[in-house]
Amino acid sequence: MRTLQISAAAETATLALLLLNLVTVHVDEVSALLGPVHGTAYLVVIAATFLVPAPPSARWLAVVPGVGGFLALRRTTRSVRSGR
Repeated sequence: MRTLQISAAAETATLALLLLNLVTVHVDEVSALLGPVHGTAYLVVIAATFLVPAPPSARWLAVVPGVGGFLALRRTTRSVRSGR
């Protein structure tokens, strides 16, 4: 669960930085650094969602780029609290 939390935060943060870079100065080196980090965080979110006991709807939410990790995390923690 901790991996999902960290990767969801990394996915959203790197997407925000990539978009900020795009609309402001557009430094190619920043894009070259953050692009692969964002892609890796995205894949880790999907893999971590499949490794934790999560409902199928959380697994589908993990595929949403940018905020899917947080959506899947929210759905997973909600189902754990309710005992499903």
